[in-house]
Amino acid sequence: MTQQPKVLRSKLFWVALLYFSSGFPLGVFYEIYPVWFRQQGVELKSIGAISLLGLAWTLKFLWAPAIDHYRHHRLWMAAVDIGMGLVMLSFAYAAGVAPWVWTGIAVFTVLSATNDIAIDGYTIEMLDRDEIGLANGVRIGFSRVGMLASGFILILSDYVGWSGAFWVAAALFAALTLASLAAPREATVPREVRSSLIAEFARIASDPRAAAGAVALVLFVLWLMNNATKWSAGRPLFWPVAAAIGAAVVAIVWLRSPRGPRDVAAAERGPMFGALMELVDRPYIWPTLLFVLIFKLGDASMGFMVKPFWVDSGFTATDIGLVSVNIGLGLSIAGGLAGGWYVDRAGIFKALWVLGLWQAASNLGYVIAAFVIPPAAAGVTPILEHRLLIYAASATESFTGGLGTAAFLAFLMAIVDKRRSATEYALLSSVFALSRSLAGWASGYGAQEFGYAQYFLLTFFLSFPAYLLLPWAKRMLDYSAKLPGQH
Repeated sequence: MTQQPKVLRSKLFWVALLYFSSGFPLGVFYEIYPVWFRQQGVELKSIGAISLLGLAWTLKFLWAPAIDHYRHHRLWMAAVDIGMGLVMLSFAYAAGVAPWVWTGIAVFTVLSATNDIAIDGYTIEMLDRDEIGLANGVRIGFSRVGMLASGFILILSDYVGWSGAFWVAAALFAALTLASLAAPREATVPREVRSSLIAEFARIASDPRAAAGAVALVLFVLWLMNNATKWSAGRPLFWPVAAAIGAAVVAIVWLRSPRGPRDVAAAERGPMFGALMELVDRPYIWPTLLFVLIFKLGDASMGFMVKPFWVDSGFTATDIGLVSVNIGLGLSIAGGLAGGWYVDRAGIFKALWVLGLWQAASNLGYVIAAFVIPPAAAGVTPILEHRLLIYAASATESFTGGLGTAAFLAFLMAIVDKRRSATEYALLSSVFALSRSLAGWASGYGAQEFGYAQYFLLTFFLSFPAYLLLPWAKRMLDYSAKLPGQH
């Protein structure tokens, strides 16, 4: 058999290619669909509703167990790339935005989220522990390159029309399908003996702790959906009633359950909730989950208010697009690569607190800028000194954000059990996404009440509660390293 070229045997090459294929659909969703809809005359409130279909990325942990169970990650990737390509072809033949287009976008987001699950599981299994750092730097960079590639499709629409642009997107998905099939085969992992879904639900109905976990998960999913749709706004009793029903279900299960020790092993073999049960029974898991929730709290709390601060300081959309978005993107990629390099040399734990400090310190750049730069009157252009100050703050924040992200993603990859990598990583990333949502929601109130300078200073201090949980993060890293199949 002819040996493959060296580049095709490089793990980093495949990490780059696969995460490009992960970023590209995100770019299509966030960059192309809103422009396409608006050019077809769709009203703004309907365009805003597109974001609701993005819930698939938040809820992907619900079907991640299927990929862990059936494995064949490359086939999952190839199948969903084909599906997304077919969606692009259907849009190429669409006459305007017909009602079925909404269904097409919903299918597209589910397929894209499934692609992410398969790619994450495949990558975690492929990489050794001492390769995670640099691989995450490459991952950060090429997922964003994939998002940028959607911009070229957008530009093409001006020259070849939307039909031609969607044809090009479909062709790119076809190429990504072939790339997925050409990736190295997954390692053979002995399939765990699983109970049936019916048996799992029967066990939950007889185990108060399992029932409490299932009820909490259902309420969490409802909260995530409501956070996007706001459908409970006119139903003030919904959440009290939902909580009461959940508590009643747990109480009934507790009263009917047999007394005696729990069959922990049986609970962890369930096909739907098994990975969750195993995760919450793991030592040090609750402090670790809190650490995942708040490690990037300072960064996330400031992020949503940065661009409004630019606007209120008198900067134009061109300034923001060039410096904060485009140059910032390049610096965040560079930060991710530098952070990944440091993780591999210093170790994940040391990188977490060292790079986390740099990430926190960068918020001070915006603190200084907010104290120095006064609010601009309409039509007044910021002076050169103010421009240089905010450019420096933006560059520092973008680069150090990449540093912190590389260390944090390496930590998430390192603590998952490779036998259930897709499910556990999807669960952990959903916990992290929750912190970004909460921080974004609260940031507007904070900036409005305190002013930009005081609020940005507060975000600096919000970076440090996570450091109190570092001992448990270290113990979880050590525990995870001893799990079967970890190396």
